[in-house]
Amino acid sequence: MTDRYSDLDRRREKATLGGGQSRIDRQHDRGKLTARERITVLLDEDSFVEMGQLVRHQFTDFGLADNRPYGDGVVTGYGTVHGRLVYVYAQDFTVFGGSLGRAHASKIVQLLDLALQNGAPVIGLSDSGGARIQEGVVSLGGYADIFLKNTLLSGVVPQISAIMGPCAGGAVYSPAITDLTFMVEGTSYMFVTGPDVVHSVTQEEVTAEDLGGAAMHTERSGVVHAAYPNDVVCLEAIRTVLSYLPQNCEEQPEIHTSYQPPAGGAGDLDTLIPENPNKPYDMHDVIHLLVDRETFFPVHDQFARNLICGFARIGGHAIGIVANQPAHLAGVLDIDASVKGARFVRLCDAFNVPLVTLEDVPGFLPGTDQEWNGIIRHGAKLLYAFCEATVPKLTVITRKAYGGAYDVMSSKHIRGDMNYAWPSAEIAVMGAKGAVRILHRAALQSADDADALEEEFSRDYRARFANPYVAAEHGYIDEVIHPRETRDRIITGLQVLRNKVLNNPRKKHGNIPL
Repeated sequence: MTDRYSDLDRRREKATLGGGQSRIDRQHDRGKLTARERITVLLDEDSFVEMGQLVRHQFTDFGLADNRPYGDGVVTGYGTVHGRLVYVYAQDFTVFGGSLGRAHASKIVQLLDLALQNGAPVIGLSDSGGARIQEGVVSLGGYADIFLKNTLLSGVVPQISAIMGPCAGGAVYSPAITDLTFMVEGTSYMFVTGPDVVHSVTQEEVTAEDLGGAAMHTERSGVVHAAYPNDVVCLEAIRTVLSYLPQNCEEQPEIHTSYQPPAGGAGDLDTLIPENPNKPYDMHDVIHLLVDRETFFPVHDQFARNLICGFARIGGHAIGIVANQPAHLAGVLDIDASVKGARFVRLCDAFNVPLVTLEDVPGFLPGTDQEWNGIIRHGAKLLYAFCEATVPKLTVITRKAYGGAYDVMSSKHIRGDMNYAWPSAEIAVMGAKGAVRILHRAALQSADDADALEEEFSRDYRARFANPYVAAEHGYIDEVIHPRETRDRIITGLQVLRNKVLNNPRKKHGNIPL
């Protein structure tokens, strides 16, 4: 009997060593944690239960018969984060370079099935050389099996991916389907085809970092939502973002009963908006004066910086914030901002996270580049997302709300629940100068002093239209409020709307303008 137990212990020990101590040392030398170390950092202490530890591949070609490590290059199991159940898989680069074969894929698929059946989030930690070439098409089939499960789980349970090493070829599509994707600076990259293939096809010379590194994906492509300096900080960020999300689409986010108010006083909001409507200010200042202290978690912070998206808490309630940023491109909506906002709005709506929209938008960005690249189609994605969303939606117009962008940014017309405006709000078809040049074109063309007349017409237009009171008279704004009243209004609104029920028309699914 003792021999039986010792045999089990020997197999377990071999499995936990992965590809062996020398490969573990190489992983550390690259500044990376091992798969098991990552899981230890991610999960609550001593909560991890491993599944499939003794799984091995069944292939014999190309010398595989003599190389059958336990676990097959991926560690899978479940544990808790903040005391709540999560499922996790971590690819082990010390075993076959983390490459994916049939057994490897089967472990991940089984984990995803359990997450779906039990309604709990999934975290995938990618560190893989890609498909296992020795297994041929079987490895490609394994990827497809995972993609299908990712798709079926989408909108049912939160799925978070962390790219913590190489991620290339077909491997990139699983993270792309998931809700949030993070990277580690300097040690991770993701691309469909690597630098060598790019050079052979296009003759372009490019490094792996420039082609698919963390900076490129967070700032240019928008594929990745955030990047962090090392494995530990990245894993801690995953723990943080999970605290804003429920376990699944049937649950509500937790309400924290203890929280700290914002660092500044509510009255500080009264002085944030410049007297000059063309002068920028930082919308982050507004956010930090509204939300509970140190709870704002930005999403896509480095991409499309003219729109701010992120999670936060206000009065202990988890919220998703969508806010125009006047400090960057005057807060205008362009293609990237529209896509960024639409994806975030749909994420919040899928998991019952209320939306708070802070609006200061002069319109959509004009120009041939935007028109030729489909600003109409991409702008419609943001419109569609806000229209489709059934979660509580609260909107505060801080300053400009011009043209179609006013409609798009969670207006009352597209089922905004509570819409407020500050006295500084300007709600109109367009800015005063542009409107005057259309409305009074003939008078300006014949005037002796066109500039003086234009200024006079502009003052009249601003007095009549560039304020929140006309919209309030029509019922498009529920209330014009002092900025210092905003936090209390939002907290009350979230309490009132906590049990909101709104169902969209019965359908198979809508057809968002992809």
